[in-house]
Amino acid sequence: MISFDLKCDGGHVFEIWFRSSADYESQRAGRQIACPYCGGQDVSKAVMAPAVGAKGNRRSEVLPVDTPSPSHAVATIPDAQSIHRIKALINELAEAQTRALADSQWVGAAFTERARAMHYGEAEQAAIHGTASLEEARAMAEEGLAVAPLLVPIAPPDQTN
Repeated sequence: MISFDLKCDGGHVFEIWFRSSADYESQRAGRQIACPYCGGQDVSKAVMAPAVGAKGNRRSEVLPVDTPSPSHAVATIPDAQSIHRIKALINELAEAQTRALADSQWVGAAFTERARAMHYGEAEQAAIHGTASLEEARAMAEEGLAVAPLLVPIAPPDQTN
């Protein structure tokens, strides 16, 4: 058996196992291979790394990478300078969010109810922030409410010192 990474014209990358390279060529020529994401049949081999096992005394820990898309991602371990810059950027983002929330009222679990009331004119408009489940947030967005997730997690005011 042999595994190939294939790529369709839509840019989706996926893996398929074949009995042999000739089996792949035969199925491709007969247009028997389809992209599992879009159904496209114009596929070709994608660039792929060879599966070479590491020597027993030279193994290094590989960090798992979860990717939501079918494309392949590559992870690298950042150097000290990059780590320092990433931390600085996260701090800048957190400070910007804190400034943006300075004039916003924490409403906690009442967020969904309060946001809808303001949207439908049942309550006075105000800047608020609180908690909502993913399903509630999606439903509010579908209703046309202007909601957005906070980029940096915050602690509710009653849980801070």
